Amino acid sequence: MTTLASDVAMVLAAGIGKRMRPLTATRPKPLVRVNGRALIDHSLDKLVEAGVSRAVVNVHYLPGQIEAHLAQRSAPATTVSDEREALLETGGGMVKALPLLDADPFFCLNSDNVWLDGPQNVFAALSDAWDAAKMDALLLLVNHSRAFNYTGRGDFHLDPLGRITRRKAGRVAPFIYTGIQIVSKRLLRDAPEGAFSTGVLWDRAIAEGRLYGISHTGLWFEVGAPEMIAPTEAALQRG
Repeated sequence: MTTLASDVAMVLAAGIGKRMRPLTATRPKPLVRVNGRALIDHSLDKLVEAGVSRAVVNVHYLPGQIEAHLAQRSAPATTVSDEREALLETGGGMVKALPLLDADPFFCLNSDNVWLDGPQNVFAALSDAWDAAKMDALLLLVNHSRAFNYTGRGDFHLDPLGRITRRKAGRVAPFIYTGIQIVSKRLLRDAPEGAFSTGVLWDRAIAEGRLYGISHTGLWFEVGAPEMIAPTEAALQRG
């Protein structure tokens, strides 16, 4: 049985969810229901199944609804990182939550993730591939054939050693970022102040040869807009 690289995860739940309107007019995107469960519960349930017992959840848009929802869960143990005053984006959100993240490395995942595991759960797969000596972050990527509802050009390339490079403008890349990663606190050193994307830190790690990825062996579903919910539910019900 794989020993997880971390017992702590950060769940990014502060976004406004513009693409999911009108469903997000009165509720935050993490509470939109897919296949009978709130989106954030899909992520939190997977953490519990894998053996991750603690999660830091950041909040901004309609935060009271998310806090009330988390209070109804018994696991994982959750702590809220409050971004009511200002939305800090993915990178700024991680930096603000650092005092609450008492583990190095830690998992980080989007709260709107829906996926089916392959032979291993994704957190075990990331743990098996994690090498703190050479990695600042390890991203879970998925190829186009395993990505449902996705119509983009992809995000990244992987070299034979698993190092990541970005898709060039106007080109297609074979791998899509799933929204799931394991992060060393080294990635967050000397971070910008305020709101910024994690991509800023990824670019530095790419330049240093310290951003890596692995390919997801299960299925992954993009659920970014209302019309993506029904096909996702149909696929999940087929198993």
